[in-house]
Amino acid sequence: MKLPRRQFLHLAAGAAALPAVSRIASAQAYPSRPVRIMVGFAAGGGVDIIARLTGQWLAERLGQQFIIENRPGAGTNIATEAVVRAPPDGYTLLLINAANAFNATLYDNLSFNFVRDIAPVAGLMAASSVMMVHPSVPAKTVPEFIAYAKANPGKINMASGGVGSPSHVAGELFKMMAGVNMIHVPYRGLAPAMTDLLGGQVQVIFGAVTSSIEYIKAGRLRALAATTAKRSEALPDLPTVGEFVPGYEASQWYGLGVAKNAPTEIIDRLNKEINVALADPQIKARLADLGGSVLPGSPGDFAKLIADETEKWGKVIREANIKAE
Repeated sequence: MKLPRRQFLHLAAGAAALPAVSRIASAQAYPSRPVRIMVGFAAGGGVDIIARLTGQWLAERLGQQFIIENRPGAGTNIATEAVVRAPPDGYTLLLINAANAFNATLYDNLSFNFVRDIAPVAGLMAASSVMMVHPSVPAKTVPEFIAYAKANPGKINMASGGVGSPSHVAGELFKMMAGVNMIHVPYRGLAPAMTDLLGGQVQVIFGAVTSSIEYIKAGRLRALAATTAKRSEALPDLPTVGEFVPGYEASQWYGLGVAKNAPTEIIDRLNKEINVALADPQIKARLADLGGSVLPGSPGDFAKLIADETEKWGKVIREANIKAE
């Protein structure tokens, strides 16, 4: 049967539109089964708490389980690779953090390229670290600490949560920009590093607000400055390092990603729901309790942050000759 030209063109146009209609319908039906959020750290830490808070919100909004799956190890690379290898269907998400930006330079033989293989979904939170010292250190300000370090080259021990960790690279950036020589003492995690700082075995650390604020308030550690460009909401009277070392900035940040080629409609839907969460006063307050502030924006905004941070810290890691253990 030969169709009239007008009817044929109408049917052809309808057929061409089917893939787009199918994608939209798929996004509207998403999620139709539980979604996993892969976390590259053990349960109970700050990153895990952020993931669970996000998962709970999304579960309530989207009517489906968001299951947190902790896969610690290899500086978050195990969790990242699991998402890279997962089907790009939006059912396996990655809790992204600053370590992912470091690892792009820190590790030579990764089986994936983070910037290429993970599609950013949304930012969640930005947080400051704190430059803090044991009370035995005579310096009470950043300028006094720089003077003290220059008078005692190679005699100050700088603790970190491990080679290539946020506390390590933040400290290396400070050493470069302030022109001081300190001995790096890596630990297997921030908790044991903080224990030795409290005991006076090491003198300084660039540690997370969440794990240090109670010690600072109790006077067991002395905070010198926040590492972010703006002052920390949790410690508003504390100056920033950048107020004394112009241009210094080291943030911790968190967000969600998914395997590349995941449907754009699903990414956009997740982004929309996360931005609604970040505008909620209760979520804002909970993130503030963790020492952070919300990080709203589009997938493109988060992609730019990741690209900028990867480039910035890549230069620091190369200049400091940091190698993964």
